[in-house]
Amino acid sequence: MNVLNINIDISIIIVNYKSWIHLERCLNSLEIISCNNKNIEVIIVDNCSNDGEILSFKERFKMFKFIENSGNNGFANGCNLGVKKALGTHLLFLNPDTLITHEAIFKMYNYLIDNVNCGIVSCVQKNKISFENKYRFFPNYSTLFGVIRAINKTFLLRRIKKDENVIFPDWVSGAVVFISRHWFDKVKGWNEDYWMYFEDVDLCKKVFAMGGKIALLTDTEIIHNHGGSSRLNIKTAIITKTEVIISKHVYIRNHFKGFHHFIIQFMLVLVNFVEKIILAFFGVLFFFIPKLRLQLFLFINLASYYIKGIVHRSWLSLKSMNNPSY
Repeated sequence: MNVLNINIDISIIIVNYKSWIHLERCLNSLEIISCNNKNIEVIIVDNCSNDGEILSFKERFKMFKFIENSGNNGFANGCNLGVKKALGTHLLFLNPDTLITHEAIFKMYNYLIDNVNCGIVSCVQKNKISFENKYRFFPNYSTLFGVIRAINKTFLLRRIKKDENVIFPDWVSGAVVFISRHWFDKVKGWNEDYWMYFEDVDLCKKVFAMGGKIALLTDTEIIHNHGGSSRLNIKTAIITKTEVIISKHVYIRNHFKGFHHFIIQFMLVLVNFVEKIILAFFGVLFFFIPKLRLQLFLFINLASYYIKGIVHRSWLSLKSMNNPSY
């Protein structure tokens, strides 16, 4: 690990994969902020976009650090790689498709400084037409499945503690995560079992398990143009939607034990198979409709994942850096 530079308070780390248009807008906003605040550094980890665009970005944004990853190794791996090169005492992880202000950065930073029992702080995210969900719950029997979650919604919302301009959800989106290096090291960073999705849930769960609070500032917001790097086309959509399902299984593997682990994994497999096989049937009948065609390929991917999981005795994605067959 690098010796920390006491002049750097905040390291902003962005993991990018072919999201150059959004990234340019994000870096333009950060360039103004960092020029006026010498205690901020910005690190961009490119997960091997392999399209030559990084060269022009290095030339355009010379004051920022650019790191080229060895492959598209996932969000968690990219974040951890960025931290290895970071000098700050506090770490702000941002998606490339976000726009943030000086006010938002320092409100979150000051909240961490003033509340030592807070492990992670985030803020409200606004997309083009609405605000994103602020109330997020750890996966369990009452939250993992949509119908059950809807039935329990009132009870779940009552569980969320609130303070003035702050709520304390179970977890916050990885699009904007502010954490001290102390807490980051304490929980051993992002879990590279996950290739994409649920790594933010896992990080918050580890902080919570060690007594840290997860805070979301309701009087502070960023712009999040959701899906800028993960919804490029139908091929990409198939991959990402498959990984959402896989990452649920990985989360259960990591945070449930014994009988509870078996039951909830079984329930998830059953629900996924019934739902996807029905949608795949319609995908065959109406193959000319992109959304239904996607469901057919999603079922094929899911079946392949379960078969390979049995063979390798692992719930991890084949894309995960920690997969035994990687």
